[in-house]
Amino acid sequence: MDYGIRANLAQVLQQLLQVLLVGMTIGMMRTVVPALAESEFGVPRGSFMLLAAFVIAFGFVKGVMNFIAGRLAERIGRRQVLLIGWLVALPIPLLVYFATSWNWIVAATVLLGVNQGLTWSMTQTAALDITRADQRGLVIGLNEFSGYVGVAIAGVVTGYAASLLGPRAGLLWFGAAVIGMATLLAWMAVVETLPWAHAEGKRHAHAPTAQALRPRYPANVSERPTTAEMFALMSWRDRRMAALCQAGLVEKFVDALVWAFWPVYLHQQGVSLPGIGWIVGIYGFTWGGAQFFTGRLSDRVGRHHLNAWGMWLCGAGVALLPLGHGSAWWGASAAIAGLGMAMLYPNLSAAVADIARPSWRASAIGIYRFWRDLGYGIGALGLGAAAALGGRLESAFWFVAVAMLLSGAVLYRWGEETHPRLNPAL
Repeated sequence: MDYGIRANLAQVLQQLLQVLLVGMTIGMMRTVVPALAESEFGVPRGSFMLLAAFVIAFGFVKGVMNFIAGRLAERIGRRQVLLIGWLVALPIPLLVYFATSWNWIVAATVLLGVNQGLTWSMTQTAALDITRADQRGLVIGLNEFSGYVGVAIAGVVTGYAASLLGPRAGLLWFGAAVIGMATLLAWMAVVETLPWAHAEGKRHAHAPTAQALRPRYPANVSERPTTAEMFALMSWRDRRMAALCQAGLVEKFVDALVWAFWPVYLHQQGVSLPGIGWIVGIYGFTWGGAQFFTGRLSDRVGRHHLNAWGMWLCGAGVALLPLGHGSAWWGASAAIAGLGMAMLYPNLSAAVADIARPSWRASAIGIYRFWRDLGYGIGALGLGAAAALGGRLESAFWFVAVAMLLSGAVLYRWGEETHPRLNPAL
């Protein structure tokens, strides 16, 4: 079997289109829904924990589904899991359209968490299956670039659609078009990539000394580890994997803040729905666009320092946003946070892929993504509690900024360079 982006360009492009649509699916819930939580869906003003409830639900559900998706993909294949994820998403636009209370939004977000956990994980795993080890940073960068550009596009488009058609109708038609197209393409155009992963595993098993790149795989791990063995390895047994998982968890505090509280904060400052879409979109466009370069950069200079400095820069952008006023200030702060996120986001995943064996790579990525997306739920709980205790939304910004600073320090201390060319195994 041939490996590499050029050799499998048609399927790489299909996976990038899939993840663009995955990003647009989550993006449709990130501008209009939180900004109009009070006026449209009955959330009382100042109910910070209730406002954060849908992000909490999303985080815990998506985290669990990432874990399940990784294990399931090694049994039934990547394409089947992708299709199941899209079928689960079909009712989401209808739930939002007919919602009579915030509980309907929470229910829609639970389905969204299942969808995102199954689909986004599979686009990344499938792309890694068919490309080379020295392209992993680029591949994951392209994947995250496409996904978060989709998030940003959806945030802007739904802001305008809500202004023209009304919030419910705008989200209904946008969501139905995106989810319908994605389901059709997954069924008709996406190819199963599990055979590539099996072939790579056999090649590593029979010719380990002939590898041009020598990854620093964890020691004392069986070729086909059990679920319990994998979870222990990723969560605490291997300090490098644990450092990557905790960083992934904490960086999602930023996204929980952007999703739950940025639109509310900006709405309270008098910004219109399209204006909110553009400011939040700057964060998404910067994050998404810069990953096109930062993923490839890590293939040249390594992952470790990009990851640690990305944590600190992203935290600085979060801290800056409530310290000033006006669209220019908020947009610049959003861009700084987005750039920091672009430095770390694809390269945490690439670092996990660097030191995971092909036979259990999908499981390793799934468990990393379990901890990472659990950060939505834990972060939303933390920032909701911080805002409630402080009595103002700004307290949530300080909570997230400090968490990013401390987590970056843990990653820098416990982690190491994982790129097999720059730090090969002995």
